[in-house]
Amino acid sequence: MLTNIMYVTLNVTDQDRALRFYTEQLGLEKRVDYTGPDGRFLTVGVPGGPVEIVLWSQAAAPGRADAPAAGTAMGPVFLESDDLRMDFETFRARGVAFEQAEPEDYPFGVRIEAVDPDGNRIALRQRPRASRGDG
Repeated sequence: MLTNIMYVTLNVTDQDRALRFYTEQLGLEKRVDYTGPDGRFLTVGVPGGPVEIVLWSQAAAPGRADAPAAGTAMGPVFLESDDLRMDFETFRARGVAFEQAEPEDYPFGVRIEAVDPDGNRIALRQRPRASRGDG
């Protein structure tokens, strides 16, 4: 029986640059940094969270199809925030690039897509706040 998602992999062209982006700009923590016979195995994760993102070195691919137009594809990784509008301001001040000018409300909460230095989309989401009803 499956019990957890261990890793999600993002292909990056420069692992050190990607590590700086994910730790210094998005605030994730470095988890594993091991150089072995198959290359450098480098992971980051949300502090206290169980899932790790593998930043896997992959050379830029000539002839690779252009990325989809803004707003037409979700990121391969979804990071959840408890206050996305506040985090957005923090990330923007740290130089994170976004596809939209501001986070937007949608039926399932608040969303915006960030873009890492290799063009990987990072979906940032906030679930809707529980309504404070009278019963």
